[in-house]
Amino acid sequence: MADARLALVFPGQGSQKVGMLGGLAARFAIIGETFAEASDALGYDLWQLAQEGPQEALNLTEKTQPLLLAASVALWRVWQQQGGATPSLLAGHSLGEFSALVCSGVIGFADAVQLVRSRGQFMQTAVPVGQGTMAAVLGLDDARIIDICAAHSSGNDVVEAVNFNSPGQVVIAGTTAAVERAAEACKEAGARRAMLLPVSAPFHTSLMRPAGDKLRDAMAAISFNAPQIPVVHNVHGRTESDPQRIRELLFEQIFSAVKWTSCVEYMVTQGVTTTVECGPGKVLSGLNKRIDKSLTCLSIEDEAGLEQALASL
Repeated sequence: MADARLALVFPGQGSQKVGMLGGLAARFAIIGETFAEASDALGYDLWQLAQEGPQEALNLTEKTQPLLLAASVALWRVWQQQGGATPSLLAGHSLGEFSALVCSGVIGFADAVQLVRSRGQFMQTAVPVGQGTMAAVLGLDDARIIDICAAHSSGNDVVEAVNFNSPGQVVIAGTTAAVERAAEACKEAGARRAMLLPVSAPFHTSLMRPAGDKLRDAMAAISFNAPQIPVVHNVHGRTESDPQRIRELLFEQIFSAVKWTSCVEYMVTQGVTTTVECGPGKVLSGLNKRIDKSLTCLSIEDEAGLEQALASL
């Protein structure tokens, strides 16, 4: 029986760190087993990479994506093994949506590991390194940011609002020159900060369309099932039950904005009062609390967090 008050959420790129899940792995064999499964699918030792790094290798998009997927699925399996409550909803931020779909039974784990490695490669090669970037804009209204991006885009020189992370925190992305112009304009319009991010590609922009086309081809060989637990999707902030529609949304997601604020607001309307972050870090817990202060936001990346979450639910 699902707990209507509970949603599990899965982080995206940026949450990876050397040594992640090391403490929990000593206690729960399922973590090592999950990473071994992923390593078999990839052809290299993913756990060794997670524990020893270097961080620069962890930050390569094609390595980061399988790494975070494996970490999130491993923690989900620990949660289930320890008798954690079944959530009524799942959601993931960008890459995290794939983690949610694996945990919901939509995509097989080994298939998903290979798929997100390819997704990382497709995203990285869609725009040559150095030609695209992203910037975080803090303290400015969403609509104002969208207008500024429109005003500073022309032809192939584009900048778009791509991550609506929480009220007052939006990420913009596009060609480097356009992002720099728009970031400056956001500051002039009253943004508290507008800072370039250390990323190698303009994720979730229309420039990622070629990556989306390749991902769609790669997904054609993979079977999708109906979700056992509904997943809230980044593209529109709602759930879907049709496997074919879910496949289409993953294609669209790669070149569409991540509407995280909408995802969390939807979960609250469905009766969710607690989110458990199922992955390394606490990025989503921080965002969720900003989106709705009434939410209880827990994370299970270490023993203390896991014990607290299990006890409180």
